[in-house]
Amino acid sequence: QVQLVESGGGLVQPGGTLRLSCVASTNFERYNMGWYRQAPGKRRELVARQTTAGISTLDNSVKGRFAIVREDAKNTMYLQMNGLKPEDTAVYYCNSAPMSIFPWGQGTQVTVST
Repeated sequence: QVQLVESGGGLVQPGGTLRLSCVASTNFERYNMGWYRQAPGKRRELVARQTTAGISTLDNSVKGRFAIVREDAKNTMYLQMNGLKPEDTAVYYCNSAPMSIFPWGQGTQVTVST
C-alpha cells in the first residue's frame, strides 16, 4: 500500500517562501497527483495538481504564487510556495488528484504569521 510522507512546513512571515516535499513509498508516475490543505475548522481542499503529462492546475487562491513539481524517478513531489499569506495557514497533504485514493499521510503544518 502506498504511504505518503509530507515535510517542509513551518512558521513563516507573510510574503515568505516554503517548499513542501511529498515522498511516496512507491512510484506514482501512473497517477495524477496533487497537494491538498486543511485549515482549522474547514474542509480539506485541493489547491494544486499535476497530471502525469505535467499539466498543472492551480486553485485561484494560489495561482501565481504556488507551483507543483514532480520528480517521478525519486517518488517525490514538491509544492513551491511563494508570497505566502496568512490565509495559506493549514496542514498540507499530498495524494492522487482530483480524487484521493491513497491513505492520507500525517501532513505538514504551514503557519503564516507575523
